[in-house]
Amino acid sequence: MDEISITREWVEQFVIGLNLCPFAKKPALEGRIRYVLFEGKDPKALGELLAKELLFLQATDPAVVETTLLIHPCALRDFADYNDYLEVWDELLVGLDLEGDIQVASFHPDYQFEGTHPNDPENYTNRSPFPMLHLIREASVERAVDLYPDIDAIPERNIARLNELGIVGILKHFNFNRF
Repeated sequence: MDEISITREWVEQFVIGLNLCPFAKKPALEGRIRYVLFEGKDPKALGELLAKELLFLQATDPAVVETTLLIHPCALRDFADYNDYLEVWDELLVGLDLEGDIQVASFHPDYQFEGTHPNDPENYTNRSPFPMLHLIREASVERAVDLYPDIDAIPERNIARLNELGIVGILKHFNFNRF
């Protein structure tokens, strides 16, 4: 199975299956999630592709592409290195004058929130089969806020859900260990 197929499966089985993102189901069913694979290792080249994808998303009708997952399995495999690059990508948003229009969310196989143990279930709220960046339209977030009651409670709800499931339950929904 290739990286895009695996990522689609993760979105369907884990993100949507556990309702971690209540806004993912509709665009997934409608085929409005764009999956882009970067096969290189160079973070600078990844940044160049990210810039192109940000501009593509800005220029594309949300009825065609709502959001983008930029998958980069070979670049920034080390979580500390990946985490350091998040600031660079935030600066890219500012440089492209897209701050306030698009945000970049981060997912990584080794994602770990500060103050947690590496095996704590709550880290899986941001764990993915491969390092990836999620490009999200701010307008989509604003619509979600209008439609979803208590949107600020979603992270706490997700953490509680994953803690309730535990690692064994999480791996039943998606076997992260196979990659």
